[in-house]
Amino acid sequence: MLNGRIIGRVLGILLIMEGIFMLTIIPVSLIYAEGDLLPVIISSLITLATGVLLSQIFKQNNSTIGKREGYLIVTGSWLVFSLFGSLPFAIGKAIPSYTDAFFETISGFTTTGASVLTDIESMTHGLLYWRSMTQWLGGMGIIVLSLAIIPILKIGSMQLFSAEVPGPIPDKLHPTIRGTAKRLWGIYFGFTLLEAFLLKLGGMSFFDAICHSFTTMATGGYSTKAASIAAFNTPYIHYVITFFMVIAGTNFSLAYFGLHGRFKKIFTNEEFLFYISLLLVFILGVTAVLHFSHGHALEESFRKAAFQVVSIVTTTGYATADYCAWGPFLILVIFILMFTGGSAGSTGGGIKMIRLLLLAKNSRQELRRLIHPNAVIPVRFNHKAVPQNILYNVLAFIVFYFLIIGISAILISAMGYDMASSFSSVAATLGNIGPGLAKVGPTMNYAHFPDIGKWFLSFLMLLGRLELFTVLVLFTKWFYKN
Repeated sequence: MLNGRIIGRVLGILLIMEGIFMLTIIPVSLIYAEGDLLPVIISSLITLATGVLLSQIFKQNNSTIGKREGYLIVTGSWLVFSLFGSLPFAIGKAIPSYTDAFFETISGFTTTGASVLTDIESMTHGLLYWRSMTQWLGGMGIIVLSLAIIPILKIGSMQLFSAEVPGPIPDKLHPTIRGTAKRLWGIYFGFTLLEAFLLKLGGMSFFDAICHSFTTMATGGYSTKAASIAAFNTPYIHYVITFFMVIAGTNFSLAYFGLHGRFKKIFTNEEFLFYISLLLVFILGVTAVLHFSHGHALEESFRKAAFQVVSIVTTTGYATADYCAWGPFLILVIFILMFTGGSAGSTGGGIKMIRLLLLAKNSRQELRRLIHPNAVIPVRFNHKAVPQNILYNVLAFIVFYFLIIGISAILISAMGYDMASSFSSVAATLGNIGPGLAKVGPTMNYAHFPDIGKWFLSFLMLLGRLELFTVLVLFTKWFYKN
C-alpha cells in the first residue's frame, strides 16, 4: 500500500528548500530596486509556509521510501516546484497569465528553455535571476540536490536517485548515494563559477555572466536577452559557452575522474568517444555547407556551426544564428540532431548518447545472430556485457519516445499548426531543447499556443526530463495495486 504520509512529508521538506532558494532573489531585487521585492517575499513566504505545514502534518513517519513512493515523490516534487516557483512571476503580474507563468517555470526547472516571453529585457533583474536559477536547480536535479543537503532523505535515497538521474544506468561516485550527490553538485557548482568568471573576463556584466553560467551548465538555454547569445557578438563569449555546453552534455562522472587525474577512464569511455565524434562530424559538415554554399567566412562558419550543433545536441537551446534561414538541408540536419541528446549522467535531455550507442550495437549483433543463431553474442559497453534487461529498457524507451512524438504532433497539428511546427515543438519540449523549427524557431517563442497547448507541452517537458518511465508508470493500473 502506498505510504501517503512519507510522500507528503518529503514534498513539504522540498518546498521549504525551494522557499529558501527563492529568498536568494531578495538581494538582486534590493540592488536593482525595480519593484519586484514584495511579490518575491510573498511568494517565498507562501512556499515556506506550505512546506512547513506539510512537513508538520506528516511528521511522524520514519518509513523507508519504496519504489512506488519514489516515483510519486520525484514526479510530485517537479510539479510542486513548478507550481510554487511560478508565484514570483504570477503574483507581481510580470507574467499576467498563470498558465504562461507555469509554462515558463516548468520550462525552467526541466531545463527546456521554451519561453512565452515576448520582451525578455522588460523583465526585472530579480525575476530574470530566478528564471535562470530554476534552470540551474533543475539541471543537476531537485532530488539530487536534496539528497546532498538534507540528511533526512537518506531513507530510500537509491529509489529517489534512480528515478530522477538521466540514463539507463545511474553512476555512483561514492558508496553512498548522498556522497555521490554531494560530489555531483560540487563539480556542477565549480564549473558554474569557472564559466561565470570567464564570461566576465569576456565583457559580460556580472549579472549576465552569472545567469548565463546557470543556464549553460544546466543545458537550459534561458538568456537575459531576447536575441539569446547573438546579443553578445563576441567570438570569445561564443567559444566559452560552446566549451561549457560540451562539458555540461558530458557525463559528470567523467569530470570527476578527470579532476582526480584518471584520464584513461575518460578516453576509453565509449559513450564519451561517440558523443565527441558525433559532435565533430556534424560541426565539420555544417561548417562546410555554411562556408562553401552560403559564402560565410571560414571562422564564422565554424563558430556558428559549432555553437548551434552543440546547443542542439546537448539540448541547451541557445542561439547565435537563425538556423531556419540556413536552407532545407541544414534545417533537416538540425531536426535530426534534436533526437540525440547529451550523455547519460549529464544535464542534457533527449534520448541520450548511451541509448543510441546501445541501439546501434544491439542492431549490429542482431545481424550477426542471423548468421549464427546458436551463438551467444552479448552486447558490450566499455568492455562489459550489457544485461538483457538494460537492452529491453533502451528499446522500450526509444519506442515510447517516438510513439509519444507521433501522437503528440498529431494533437498539436489539430490545434491549427503546420507539420514542421507541430513535430518540432513536440521534439523540442519532450527533448528539453527549447527552440524548434518554423513557428517555434530560434527567433520565435511559444506565446502563440493556446492554453491547452501550453499545458500539454508542459507535460511533455516533465515527461522528457524524468525520462518517460518515471511519469508513465503513474498512469498504469498495476502501479496502485498491492
